[in-house]
Amino acid sequence: MIYKILRATDWASALAAGTFAGAPVDIADGYIHFSTARQVRETAAKHFTGQMGLLIAAFDAAAFGTMLRWEPSRGGALFPHLYAPLDPALAVYVVPLRVGSDGHHVFPTELDRDQG
Repeated sequence: MIYKILRATDWASALAAGTFAGAPVDIADGYIHFSTARQVRETAAKHFTGQMGLLIAAFDAAAFGTMLRWEPSRGGALFPHLYAPLDPALAVYVVPLRVGSDGHHVFPTELDRDQG
């Protein structure tokens, strides 16, 4: 499984359009950023601290075929990057990414199961 953190409004737009070209950072970089289960907490802390109204969408990496590339990023770790528009119908599940009273995101239990 791979994960995309995004605003609920962006997800609603993607569902209505049947496609998601990416958040502004994705469009600027030329691919859609994803994280693995082990990477997503750090991604949230680095790029989404304190932001509310977010969702976490889970996808089966195999569904993207050769359009998904694993490329080095933070500290040389390989991150999944999608070089195509995202079909929101491919989401395995989408759940809210709440912010706890301490200001940190509270991740869904599904994510812990996906870490294996």
